[in-house]
Amino acid sequence: MKKALVCGAGGFIGGHLVKKLKKEGYWVRGVDIKQHEFGPTQADEFLVLDLREEQNCHIALGLPDGLFDEVYQLAADMGGMGFIHSAETEIMHNSALINIHMTNTAAAMGVPRYFFSSSVCVYRDMKPGEPEMTEAGAIPANPDNEYGWEKLYSERMAMAYARHYGMRVRIARFQNCYGPEGTWRGGREKAPAAICRKVAEAEDGGTIDVWGNGSAIRSYTYVSDMVEGIYLLMHSDLDGPANIGCPQYVSVDELVQTVIKVSGKTINIRHIEGPVGVQSRNFSNARIYSIGWQAKVFLEDGITQTYRWIEEQVKKVEMEIRNP
Repeated sequence: MKKALVCGAGGFIGGHLVKKLKKEGYWVRGVDIKQHEFGPTQADEFLVLDLREEQNCHIALGLPDGLFDEVYQLAADMGGMGFIHSAETEIMHNSALINIHMTNTAAAMGVPRYFFSSSVCVYRDMKPGEPEMTEAGAIPANPDNEYGWEKLYSERMAMAYARHYGMRVRIARFQNCYGPEGTWRGGREKAPAAICRKVAEAEDGGTIDVWGNGSAIRSYTYVSDMVEGIYLLMHSDLDGPANIGCPQYVSVDELVQTVIKVSGKTINIRHIEGPVGVQSRNFSNARIYSIGWQAKVFLEDGITQTYRWIEEQVKKVEMEIRNP
């Protein structure tokens, strides 16, 4: 039985990745600074550890009878656009420490396969309609935010350790990921979850606020597609970063209209000032396609599943408020 360590297993993608690995027959240890927010983990073992501390990386990677076959490093201090723009120093400090210590410790202990979760935030701002950017387009570097700069540095560090220690490193640059069992309130939620929450909380005929003018272009990747891409990439021969993203591109207003359609409500949109990020992103998925990955869940189907789950969470909170 293969053994895998999932760092960030208390988070959204990490929690889903644990489920995927269990289905594939792995023994899985999950590690995070917190337990998963939405139910018990499916990991065989779960350790609550702060991976900013080097000794905790040794604890996370330690086994009584050998090494982990695979380490998936998804632990990071991150959130939606509002958090990324307001917590720049925390993001750079906390995530850099996690990656410095975890990459170094895994390599020194002889871990054979190591996955690092990067982001398309490593790329520059793009204009709508620009030709698809390949992974090589991240250099020369000009990320739009500090979250992207930290990810790019950690990519380079992981690749340096791969060269010097012989550790097989796989790097995925995630496009926006969404789905059930992710953060949906509190300031760290991503745009799909935030819009689903706002619509679920709104009365039929009401109005919701949306940051910016609604014209920014994005691709949203459903979580089951993302974890399938992670798994295939880890077991591939693809060295260097690979984009993982759904090829369906929509404006923010189109995302909002999709959520409204799924909700069955009539909702008005009010555009307000707020952090938006880049104008557009349009990336080549040719590298991940080359190993057989394709997105299977497109926006309306994915939003349907996500909205239903978030609507259920909103109703639970409302019930708790009415019946404390």
